[in-house]
Amino acid sequence: MAVRIRLRREGRKKLPMYRIVVADKEAPRDGRFIATIGSYRPKEENNLLTLDVEKAREWVSKGAVPSDTVAALFKKAAKDGQPAIAIT
Repeated sequence: MAVRIRLRREGRKKLPMYRIVVADKEAPRDGRFIATIGSYRPKEENNLLTLDVEKAREWVSKGAVPSDTVAALFKKAAKDGQPAIAIT
């Protein structure tokens, strides 16, 4: 089973909120997921990003591949003072 770390859209029209989830590669965007490791609110002041770095590291070490957008969010989190997540 190929596992990805990606965004799951929530919220209402024109006010999105995303959860950073670990899901099977074949699952639909807003469908079944394995675990939630954070959230992202792009419309909030300062683009509010919360991330459980330890869970993210654990899933990456198990072989989960982050999507391009989530990889960029990981880099942003590292810039904002949270420890970096090594993506291989």
